[in-house]
Amino acid sequence: MLTTLAAAALAMSTIVFPPGGAPLDTPPPDHITIDVVTINGSGCPAGTAAVAVSPDNKAFTVTYSEFMAQVGPQALPTDFRKNCQLNLRVNVPSGFTYGISSTDYRGFAHLEAGATALERANYYFQGMSQTEYRQHNYAGPFSDDWQATDTNDIAAIVYHPCGEKRNFNINTELRVNAGTSDRTKTSFIAMDSTDGSIETTYHFAWLVCPPPR
Repeated sequence: MLTTLAAAALAMSTIVFPPGGAPLDTPPPDHITIDVVTINGSGCPAGTAAVAVSPDNKAFTVTYSEFMAQVGPQALPTDFRKNCQLNLRVNVPSGFTYGISSTDYRGFAHLEAGATALERANYYFQGMSQTEYRQHNYAGPFSDDWQATDTNDIAAIVYHPCGEKRNFNINTELRVNAGTSDRTKTSFIAMDSTDGSIETTYHFAWLVCPPPR
């Protein structure tokens, strides 16, 4: 019995929240703004990615207009892989800090029988360790919208350090492999939309920072 209790206590002691306690259910009242510092990558040429904060401060979205990887007779040899790195400055009200609790990825894919595709992403704060890549795989035949969600446990959420200025970096990659598919046909996976209706959504987790000493 004592061994069981000790093990339980040890397990609880490893779950350590940052200063301020558990994530807030209610975000800060003042509106959040995000500045796009740099955009790099074959999947997001200049002017093809936009960032917006939701009115309720619970999330922000990234909309792409040319993020597509493809293979086929009309594709260039480098088109099988596309990537995008966003460097963002997230401006939050004084006394608060944020992390990412979950991310929703959406797009459209057309994969011939025998072809495969993947979406993978990670993120990190400038000067801090990168989070592990999360990957989602798709196999043909497939021709439909796709959606993937990455969720972080409360104890695993990485927060922006209180009182510091660190930009937020997002790395995203799309890849297609023709595999055993008919090489005269095109397969692709996209994370873009001509009408802006397909977005990647990053859901905030908020904390109150401790008072300055």
